[in-house]
Amino acid sequence: MKLLRLSLPVLLSVLILGYSGASISAQKGRGKEHVFRGKVEKVDEKAKTLTVNGENVPGWMAAMTMLYAVDNKDVVAKLKAGDEITAKVYDGDQQTLYDVQPAPSKTKK
Repeated sequence: MKLLRLSLPVLLSVLILGYSGASISAQKGRGKEHVFRGKVEKVDEKAKTLTVNGENVPGWMAAMTMLYAVDNKDVVAKLKAGDEITAKVYDGDQQTLYDVQPAPSKTKK
């Protein structure tokens, strides 16, 4: 019985911490993070969106060209059609690119 008394507080602590972590993740509204790579096809500065020919992201989305919102609207003014980009994407959100960055240029030798 003494073991049960010691285990109950530990179990409750673990459950509370686990619930807190899940709650924080749910509040952010983000699922599992994936790396996104693609080529910008069109920039709409007025709408603050990008049309991107994205590569296959296993477990998230097949390769396709699609219109995306961005989390940082300032990045739209820094990009042009033809630019290669990387970004973060999350399960449950197939419409927004996060932390969009120009991709390192691929130099051919």
